[in-house]
Amino acid sequence: MYALKPWYARRLARTRAVLVSRRVSPNALTAAGVACGAAAGLALWLPHPGPLAALAVGLLLAARLACANLDGGVAREAGTGTRFGAVVNELGDRLAELAALAGVLALAPAGVVAATALAVTLPSWVALAGAAAGAPRAQGGPVGKTERCVLLVLIAATGWAAPYLAVMAAGSLLTAALRLLRIRRHLASSPAVTG
Repeated sequence: MYALKPWYARRLARTRAVLVSRRVSPNALTAAGVACGAAAGLALWLPHPGPLAALAVGLLLAARLACANLDGGVAREAGTGTRFGAVVNELGDRLAELAALAGVLALAPAGVVAATALAVTLPSWVALAGAAAGAPRAQGGPVGKTERCVLLVLIAATGWAAPYLAVMAAGSLLTAALRLLRIRRHLASSPAVTG
């Protein structure tokens, strides 16, 4: 689904322009994304699984993904991006995802949710480590951010937390491994940095 990101960013162009014209802070958008993730977690926690829960979780996670797209876009278009803003953006993404995932504690054992939470952070940590080493930021993979949101909606719809958490964890590990291989290939083909 990552290939759809440019298309999605174009769909948000008008919203982005309005936010830039109103001088909305990218950090406020990051905070809104975290709030949407936490609200999705609450929606997973409170109601019984079914269509209404899936709709609520789906809408909140769609808003969370929109905020995740808009914060960086607004920073670039407004010329307000900072290196610390990039740190806040990354932390916001992780917090939003973990807050949503915490709602599954109502449907699955804490150990399973914790193991999944660890697994879902690995693709981002691998990408960030690769970027710190000089590789381009590795993106995409079979179970990235968008796919994990879809799996949370399926949990809200069905209540089948354990199987979908297993798919989420295994898919995230595979995504991290594929990103790591891509980073390794890039770094192996780049000249060594000498100090």
